[in-house]
Amino acid sequence: MRRRDFIGLAAALTTIPNIAAAQAERTRTVGVLFSQAEGSDEALDRIAAVRDGLHKLGWMEGRNLRLDVRYGEGNAARMGVLAAELARSEVDVLFASATTALSSLHKTTSTVPIVFAQVTDPIGAGFVRSLARPGGNITGFTQHEFSIGVKWLELLKELAPATERAAVIYDPANPATSGYLSVIKAEAPKLHVQVSEHPVRNPKEIEQAVVAIAGRSKSGFFLLPGPAPSVQRDLIVSLASHHRLPAVYPFRYWVKGGGLAFYGIDNIELHRAAMSYVDRILKGEKAAELPIQHATKFELVINLKTAKALGLDPPNSLLARTDEVIE
Repeated sequence: MRRRDFIGLAAALTTIPNIAAAQAERTRTVGVLFSQAEGSDEALDRIAAVRDGLHKLGWMEGRNLRLDVRYGEGNAARMGVLAAELARSEVDVLFASATTALSSLHKTTSTVPIVFAQVTDPIGAGFVRSLARPGGNITGFTQHEFSIGVKWLELLKELAPATERAAVIYDPANPATSGYLSVIKAEAPKLHVQVSEHPVRNPKEIEQAVVAIAGRSKSGFFLLPGPAPSVQRDLIVSLASHHRLPAVYPFRYWVKGGGLAFYGIDNIELHRAAMSYVDRILKGEKAAELPIQHATKFELVINLKTAKALGLDPPNSLLARTDEVIE
């Protein structure tokens, strides 16, 4: 081999690792859809978990990752518009935070991979064909079963034993609502509780619902997951306090904001865990072949300060099971 040819070959070989490194470091885009209001405590916690989960797996914004984040502000129509925008953009993977976000994205694309967190009954909602082999472009991490609604009802009775009427406040835009309601209404008679339903879409309907609940003696309420109530946390907690109503909430951030009690999953950790699937899809795996996983960490949190303000005295048996007491 002539010296000139050898030098040329050597130079070409040295460029191969550089080309591979450049390809490996090319920026990938993840579209993220939240139902919360931008800048809210819960939205900030969720996006921080997304970033942290991806960072730990080697994805860094400004180096090999771009996040395109949209916030639904608790409005189902807005969620649909944002979902369509994300699906049309140049994204490699979509991430849906909770059921309503997934429902919106599911309607817009059957080809772009979607990873979800905090979704109830993905089979019943028609998002996937099976838990073991989802089969389409969607996979992710579920939150809890509909039977948790009975746990919320039981918790309300433990906190306020005199409760005879339990109102359920929910956003009808959440496709999982009917599943919760059917289980709750079936079990309520065993707890000697009458259940009423209050669909809400905006602050006015929320206030009307709480006023109606307060107008009936020995009443309390609990919330089902959904976008409209989630962005009105402060209003709902304030109304519950003003009308001296015991209330149980579906996620921890409600109790951090002054709500009485929460039982359920660690949804922030679930968002962080879901990034493992985003990572695997970015590295070439198919959503159709990644089995649906389930939340495993549940916690009970009681705001004792709120309980005392409502004249409630949670029994020691309940406090002993509580993971955190806020005083």
